[in-house]
Amino acid sequence: MKRTGIRLLTWGALLTLAAACSKEELVSPQAPTAVQASADATATRDSHLALGNPSGAVTDAAQYTNYLLVKPQFVMSYHRDRAVPNWVSWHLSSAWLGSTPRQDNFAADNSLPSTWFKATTSSYTGSGFDRGHNCPSADRTGSVADNSATFLMTNMMPQAANNNQRTWAGLENYCRTLVNAGNELYIICGSYGRGGTGVNGYATTIASGKITVPNRCWKVIVVMPNGTSDASRVTTATRIIAIDTPNDQTVATTWGTYRTSVDAIEQATGYNLLSAVSSTVQATIESRIDNGPTN
Repeated sequence: MKRTGIRLLTWGALLTLAAACSKEELVSPQAPTAVQASADATATRDSHLALGNPSGAVTDAAQYTNYLLVKPQFVMSYHRDRAVPNWVSWHLSSAWLGSTPRQDNFAADNSLPSTWFKATTSSYTGSGFDRGHNCPSADRTGSVADNSATFLMTNMMPQAANNNQRTWAGLENYCRTLVNAGNELYIICGSYGRGGTGVNGYATTIASGKITVPNRCWKVIVVMPNGTSDASRVTTATRIIAIDTPNDQTVATTWGTYRTSVDAIEQATGYNLLSAVSSTVQATIESRIDNGPTN
């Protein structure tokens, strides 16, 4: 009887173990969520003009109101007579971010044609306006060279302090939170019009008339998960953030207040933004005003 009982117990244990093993084999591995897949995708440094050249700028001194300046860190259309960019375009992903501190080494851009006026940091001294970055310093912390490029004076515009240090800074910080969540961004920033209000009051120019003070400062941001073939991945569901702010001291601290459509910015500037994106997709995303989160 004892032997029979031991045999029954042994067979029972083996059957239980077999059943447990068969259950484990039936459990399929869980697929990663969309958020996990996005966060795990390899971030890269991509072309700053992947979504288009908004004004068809070219590197030709004869085209002095729409002169193409190409840097490894960003690309811009520069206006000789205004001495500020028409627009600056750059790609932002975690591949551009690191631990390099802010360099604060403002410098003239000697890549401009030799006969053109070149702004220096003293061009802004006593003007009442900030040296407002188009491409932010904190978007280029991968190396000293990357960060230093953002301090070239061709990347600056005379910007009201409250706009630059509060409204603009808030949106720049939000962009980097989107990158930290596994996204890559295409950002186009610029200004238009004439005349703004700084801490010393209203002005149309600074530097003895050599630098135009813009009336409005705008930005367009295309948000997508890290990936490849970016222009073709822009769909009607892609989030597009566009803002257009007054260049004055009364500007609100919350950047979301100034959201507008890409179409409205195109109408104000004459540019063709996101021209590399399918025209049918453009028709939808450029007419829409973002209502997503702001922090």
